[in-house]
Formats: sequence, C-alpha cells, structure tokens
Amino acid sequence: MAETSSPLPLLFRRRSSGEVLKNLATVSSSLLPAFGTVVDDGYLHLRKYVIAPYDFRYRWWQTFLVVLVLYSAWASVFELAFKKASRGALLVMDLVVDVFFAADIVLTFFVAYLDKSTYLLVDDHKKIALRYVTRFWFFMDVASTLPFQFIYRIFTGKWHSGDVFGFLNLLRLWRLWRVSELFKRLEKDTRFSYFWTRLLKLIGVTVFAVHSAGCFYYFLAAHHKDPVQTWIGSEVEDFKHRSIWLGYTYSMYWSIVTLTTVGYGDLHAVNKGEKIFNMMYMLFNIGLTAYIIGNMTNLIVHAAKRTFAMRDSINELLRYASKNRLPEGLREQMLAHMQLKFKTAELQQEEVLQDLPKAIRSSISQHLFRNTVEKSYLFNGVSEDLVSQLVSEMNAEYFPPKVEIILQNEIPTDFYILVSGAVDVLTYKNGTEQFLTKLGSADMAGEIGVIFNIPQPFTVRTKRLSQVIRISHHHFKQMVQPNSEDGKIIITNFMQYLKGLKDDIRQEIPFLTELLEEQSMEPIAQDEQQNREGLDSTNANPEGTLKTSNPSLSARTVRVIIHGHHPNEGTMSSEGLGKLIYLPDSIEELFRIAEEKFGKRGSTILMADGSQVEELDALRENDHLFII
Repeated sequence: MAETSSPLPLLFRRRSSGEVLKNLATVSSSLLPAFGTVVDDGYLHLRKYVIAPYDFRYRWWQTFLVVLVLYSAWASVFELAFKKASRGALLVMDLVVDVFFAADIVLTFFVAYLDKSTYLLVDDHKKIALRYVTRFWFFMDVASTLPFQFIYRIFTGKWHSGDVFGFLNLLRLWRLWRVSELFKRLEKDTRFSYFWTRLLKLIGVTVFAVHSAGCFYYFLAAHHKDPVQTWIGSEVEDFKHRSIWLGYTYSMYWSIVTLTTVGYGDLHAVNKGEKIFNMMYMLFNIGLTAYIIGNMTNLIVHAAKRTFAMRDSINELLRYASKNRLPEGLREQMLAHMQLKFKTAELQQEEVLQDLPKAIRSSISQHLFRNTVEKSYLFNGVSEDLVSQLVSEMNAEYFPPKVEIILQNEIPTDFYILVSGAVDVLTYKNGTEQFLTKLGSADMAGEIGVIFNIPQPFTVRTKRLSQVIRISHHHFKQMVQPNSEDGKIIITNFMQYLKGLKDDIRQEIPFLTELLEEQSMEPIAQDEQQNREGLDSTNANPEGTLKTSNPSLSARTVRVIIHGHHPNEGTMSSEGLGKLIYLPDSIEELFRIAEEKFGKRGSTILMADGSQVEELDALRENDHLFII
C-alpha cells in the first residue's frame, strides 16, 4: 500500500472488509495521538495498566468503598464527641479504612477519564496523573486519608490531649460524595425501584443528621467549664465518667425528640452555648423536614399519578355524558374505553415508541405485526418490500369488549387488521341490528369502504378485548400506486374475497354489482378492451402493458355518478338513482357510456347546480353528472 501524507484518503479507497478495518485503525491512530488510544483490527483498546472507568470490577471496588464511607462518616463525628473512643478499637478500624482509601488514591492514577470536548477516553498516564494532582479533590482525598493523630503518636510518643485532631478527622466527611454518586446511579438504573432508592436516601440523610446533631450537642456538654450546668449534666452529674454508650443514648434521644418537634422538656438547653446550638439545629430542622416531606410527597404522588389521572378523566367523561344526556349504552362504551386506556398504557404503541428513532420503531412493528399482515387475505402473495413498508406505517390500538371500531356509513379513512380478539360485523335495517358474520385473528375490517371509496357498509363491534392495527387510506394508496404488480395481486385477492362473500353480505354493499363488473378480473380480448376504454396501442405504458382500470391503485382514481335526466327533475326511479362509473379519458367516451347505461345519447353534461362541464379534469371524486 502506498504511503500518503494524510490518513483520510485511506478510508475512501476501494478495499476489502479486512483492509477497511486496517485503514480505519491507521486513520484513528493518526488522528487521535493526543488521547493515547490504540486501535487494533477495528477495536478500541486502552493502554497497558489503564483501567476503564466503566469496568464492572472497578464499579464493584467503588461500591465497596461506599460501605467504608458510611463507617468513616459515622466514626468521624462520634470520635469528636467521645474522645476516649478515638484511642481504642476504633483507632485500628480507622487505620484499616484509611489504607483502603490510600489504595484508591493510587488506583486513580491508572483510571482513564472521558474528555468532555471529544467524548473519548484518555488513557495517557501523564495526562491522567496531571489532571488528578491539579484538581482540588486530590488534596482533599489525601487530607481525608492521613491518620493525623496516629502520625503525631509515632513522632512524639504520646497522644495529643486537645481536640484539633478530632476536627481534622471531620475531613473524612469529604468522602460522602461517593454516596451521592452511588445514589445517582441507582436512581437511573431501571433494575432498582426508584421509590425504594429515594426512600433509602431520605432515611440515610435523616439518620446522619440525627447522629451528627447528637454528637455535637454532647461535645458542647463535655467541654463546658461546669459539667453540671449542661443539658446532660443536670440529669447525670458524672456523665463524663460513665459509659460512652450512655452518653450516646442520651444524645440520640435528645436529637430525635428535637427533630420531631415533640419537645418533652426533660432534656433542655441550660447554658448560652447550648441555647444557640438549639436555635441553629431547629432552623436546620425546618429545612430538613421540608426536604423530607417534599420528597415523600413527590414519591407518593408519582406512584398514584396514573390513578389520579384516570379518576379525573372518568369524572370529566361522566359529567360530559350527563350534560349531553347520552344513552346508557354509549356511556358504558366510553367508560370501558377510558379504563382500558389506563390499564394498557404500557402497551400503547404510539405512547411507548414516540421517542424512539424511526428505524427502531419500524423494527419493533416488523417483529410484532409482520406475521399477522402476511396472513391477511388482501396481502397474500405481495412482495416483501410492500409488506415491510405497510407494517412500518401501521398503528396498534386496543379496544375493550362491546365497542364499535367502525360505524356504518362513516367516512372510509382507515381499515383494520385484527391481531387478537374477535369482532362482529353488523348492519342496521329499519332501526334493527342484524348480525352478519364474525371476524378473528388476521381478518380485515373496513377495507371494502376504503378500496371502493364508499361509506363503510357495516358496523364492526368487538366481542372481547381486541388489538387491531390500523392502516390509513392515504398511506395505503401512496405505497401501492408505484407497485403495479402488487396492486394487481391485491385487487385479485380482493375480488376473490368479494366473490366468496355470502349473498346477505353482498346485498348490503351499494353499487357492488356495477363495481364487480368494472373490476372483473376475467380475461378480456384486446380489441374489446380498447373499444370499451377508448384506448389504442399508443396508450400502452413503457412496459407494453395496458394501464390498469383499478380506481384505487392506478394514477387516475376519480369515480363519478351519472344520471340520465336534468338535475331539476326530481325522480326516484332506478334511472334517478344514478350509475357509479370510472371517469373515462374523454367527453365522447363519457357520452358513449351514458348511452349504454340509459339507452339515449346525450350532448350536454351538467353538474348538480346546473353548471356545464367542459373539461373532465375539473371533476372530483363522487361528483354527480347529469347527461342530457
């Protein structure tokens, strides 16, 4: 391979997949020298003796340190109040804990960090070390780890009698940032309950506040010039010489009673310093109590938010139904639909998937609904590309039992494929409901009205909880029009389905006889077809096949209703009902069709308002034309 001054051209040469990976490695190593990353065979590796910050073993180490942080936070305040405890068994424990944190300081020099400007891991040892030692937290980590009292004992051979080392031990509270980071991760981790994580955090904050306040309050009493004139000395005169745990119990008792604002009065401030401390502590309690109540309220409201929303929506629905005096049956359907909406909120496709990229949403739809679409009769035998496009545009919905999905005579904007459940197909005659048939999984409803572009001929009602996928009329036509072969297959499937319908169902579809004649899939002689449609050989498409006469799937989709009388002549004869036809390409052809339908030749075309038609391109779907 020839050398090049710039690494970028390597990516644009024609190479095999193996060479592409090597070229990518060369480019990456050339472009990212400042970050010390090494790319080998297309994979990113950290340098030797460098730890990834997201490595699970390092995460476990950090979690283990959090346990030690909890101990050091408790011990640092406890040892300040009870000096005797700092020289006993707790001293050994403190040294062991400090050793672990000292090891963590050394380990930090080998942990890669994420550069905020490039979002790449920096694994250069010098950069890692320089970044750590120049930050404030390095000095705090060292200061909170050094055992000052033990070092003083080594150099002087005696223990310091003052409290300076007790206050220096409070630097170990700096380590509490690790606990805060742990809770941030747990709150974002869906494997753990957000409610219990937040509750545990609130309990931890409360317990630490009680512990710290009690220890500081005991510290004030232990260092007062007159131990009797203290809050605990008035109860236990020789409290300094009594057990450490006795003093700690009194301290916790006073702290909890004060925090909860019970105020029994048995332990109260005696001197000025204690009174000042009590005032500060009670002011702090106001903020702490507000923090706890606010968080608990949010947690409880968050858990019951869906319940409140459901109750509010149902109450509004009932008020609406009452004001408008809706019938009981319709009111029950509205309630059932609203309750189902909240019960299946996590299953609603649009609500769950609305924030996902389109590619992911399409993949999910393919996984959930592709088999159902392929089993439906209308798409039997069509290409896989068309099925994939249709499934990507489908919307899933749930319907409770005894709810109308489609109403008779409504506008045909969508049709449905049943994924699960069952529905009844009904019709109404003279105010009486008549059952026609039952549909199950992979059956379709509403497609007759959509394809023929006529008002829906039937009412479709669910028998039990049902899931359907909805296909928009507009998207359906838009996808099928460019695929002429798939369009022919769909029309063939549709016509075969219509021919197999029962007579009582076929009678309910208006203009079905005329539509079947126009849509007949039987072979027609070439000359007869040209004579009927007014086409010659020049009207053939580039592939040499005749343009399809299918109204829903061809480029020209205009259907009109023709009448053989003047628009001002009101008649209810069969001639007055009109004939549904597909708009031909010329006015002469329209006159010829009208002559065949009504037995007389016309010379003028009028609209319903009396205006004369001069150009067929100005007509729209379902216009009424009067041939006179």
